[in-house]
Amino acid sequence: MVELLTLNVESRETVGKRRNRRLRESGKTPAVLYGHKQDVLNLQVATDAVEAALRHGSRFVQLRGAVSERAFIKEVQWNVWGDVILHVDFTRVSEHEHVQLSVPLVLRGEALGVKDGGVVKQHLHMVEIETEPTSAPENLPVNINDLAFNQAIRIADLSVPEGVKILADPDTVVVECVEQQEVVETEEDEAGENEPEVIGRKKEEDAE
Repeated sequence: MVELLTLNVESRETVGKRRNRRLRESGKTPAVLYGHKQDVLNLQVATDAVEAALRHGSRFVQLRGAVSERAFIKEVQWNVWGDVILHVDFTRVSEHEHVQLSVPLVLRGEALGVKDGGVVKQHLHMVEIETEPTSAPENLPVNINDLAFNQAIRIADLSVPEGVKILADPDTVVVECVEQQEVVETEEDEAGENEPEVIGRKKEEDAE
């Protein structure tokens, strides 16, 4: 039996960008709870508590306070720099209910093909998975140590934890090691470098 992290939540009576901004400034994060064909509830939760849950990989949580039920941290919205939580989506779930969510694909190791002059190109950075809440990983590691020159790793090649199913085409390329493409400069590029455009030149010539 997995011990659930408890998050204390309060009802959020007012909504809107201005109100949410003030809420975040006070150390709390706006959130919603939905699922199981029940009403969507507007909530607020202490930001440091959410950060602690994510830091420890606890996405299956027990909500207390305004509501008392188990929930899954379905989605977290961050600011553009990725250092401030803007909003949290909770979805109602039971312990053995399957959920779908997107997780990042994280490259691990150094590709063999790099020694042969290749470069590693990652084409897929996020993937949709289905799993029980208690088995949900924070990310899926992609071991590239054996990735040779002109070879690729596809979805079908990935190792996933027991109970986790990837919801993507098995033939989808995740990462490959290919020849580095040289940038060929054209005559126009060289001309542009030798004679940079002078803003306002046309007007000055017309005036003369």
